[in-house]
Amino acid sequence: MDIARYLSVIDLLCAREFPAARGRTEHGESGPGYHTAALQTSGEFWEDGGCEREETAAQYEADRDGLGERLTERWGPPQIFSLSSVLDRTLEGENIEQPWSALSGHIPDVQLWKSAETGRWVALGVSQWDKELPFQLLAVVTETDPP
Repeated sequence: MDIARYLSVIDLLCAREFPAARGRTEHGESGPGYHTAALQTSGEFWEDGGCEREETAAQYEADRDGLGERLTERWGPPQIFSLSSVLDRTLEGENIEQPWSALSGHIPDVQLWKSAETGRWVALGVSQWDKELPFQLLAVVTETDPP
């Protein structure tokens, strides 16, 4: 894990303007009011019996927490924000703003700070779309308040 590089990406996203339309960037995806960066991505788990997947999940959570410690030095302790109710509300047809609606489909919870410098929300989460697919350590910067 390269914490200095990850912090640099987060700083870049905090300073970068939001695009008018959704699209890919060199770090991930951006759209009106948000940027998402995949800081690291694991391999897939198609042939795994579960052990490697569990170890990888634990490592990604540890990496998120280590990066979170550095962000805590900047902005204080994070809020731990569960996205499970956001997913439920989205599935029930409620119109939840991005990036929260999309994140809720593959991230159970995020560590969340509000940058005093920019007023933007910064979230860290561990993503996995399905048990065979890679884990990702994601950083999200948004001006949209959590739902």
